[in-house]
Amino acid sequence: MCTWLTLSELTDTVGEVPRERPLESQLAMALAMQLRRRRETVGLTQERAAERAGLSRNHYQLLEAGLSDRAKKTPSNPRLSTLVDIAIALDSTVPDLLTDVVPGRSGLPEVEYDGRH
Repeated sequence: MCTWLTLSELTDTVGEVPRERPLESQLAMALAMQLRRRRETVGLTQERAAERAGLSRNHYQLLEAGLSDRAKKTPSNPRLSTLVDIAIALDSTVPDLLTDVVPGRSGLPEVEYDGRH
């Protein structure tokens, strides 16, 4: 026997947008707190930190709020290049910014890049 689904039933089961995992939100908030702490340590405003990193003030504020979109409340997930720019702007390094972000990963060894591939 064949069972037909209505469009709404099909959308509910197949077209459902996957929700973010709780870990994503936790990581985004941990990074947000780390960015704020570091920015305050070096005595910068959000506007000045954003400017130094080559970001809009709004983008930087979203990162410090742990969000990528205020309306949708989606957790931030910055590109590695963005983290590098922010680390430089905050007189820091990416490993230092991430030290307390990843649960159980503090004390990760630092790797120095010598410029060779």
